[in-house]
Amino acid sequence: MIKAKKSLGQNFLIDKNILKKIINITDVKNKTILEIGPGTGNLTSHILNKNPKKVIVIEKDFNLAEMLEKKFKDKVKVINDDVLKIDETKLCKDKLTVFGNLPYNISTEILSKWIINLKDCFWFDLLVLMFQKEVADRIIAEFNTSNYGRLSIISSWKLNIKKICDIKPDAFSPKPKIDSTLLCFYPKKNFVKIKDPNNLEKITRIFFNQRRKMLKKPFNQLFNGNEKVLNKLNINLNLRPQNLSCDTYYHLVNEYENLIS
Repeated sequence: MIKAKKSLGQNFLIDKNILKKIINITDVKNKTILEIGPGTGNLTSHILNKNPKKVIVIEKDFNLAEMLEKKFKDKVKVINDDVLKIDETKLCKDKLTVFGNLPYNISTEILSKWIINLKDCFWFDLLVLMFQKEVADRIIAEFNTSNYGRLSIISSWKLNIKKICDIKPDAFSPKPKIDSTLLCFYPKKNFVKIKDPNNLEKITRIFFNQRRKMLKKPFNQLFNGNEKVLNKLNINLNLRPQNLSCDTYYHLVNEYENLIS
């Protein structure tokens, strides 16, 4: 019997109604599917029932990966590796539809990696991902709210995000101590071009390092009080980091890149 490993943040989704809800979000017929953290393969079975073109799963746990290979044989390609070490663009020539019950301890790291490494051509057409509710609330937060921050800004840069539902601990085995939330991410057709996405990480980190302080200090640290930038983007330095919209941050990155180029 396979036991969940706390060290890998494993909570297996067992609620059949939730599994059906997830698989009915999009039509997977004839599509190439990537599943992150399939666990015991409950969602994988539902995916296979919908006749996809191909199914690839990434499972870090060796015992689970071995069990999945025995369970699904040649119906599924099992990759026994850490998703953080994988280049998803090299997995398949097809665009991938991605499902993931992400380990809570590295969920934001996975999402940030995917977004920061995104080229102008997306390697996926849809991400259907499960997060700790508290993290999901930060991802979808609007500016001028307490949950709004770096994760909201980075997540919304190239992706439209839709909340599907909250999920209670009873849907998992073992039961986590917190609620979960299912989110969908769709590629944006139009977004602010940034030369080096690491600059987006840098600027949001500096601005939100002291989120309760006014904008003056982080702005001066990056722009040395440059009034042209202030006037161009209509920024009031008496505001706080959560009072600036996502687009303002993307344009701030543009101005920063112009200064350092």
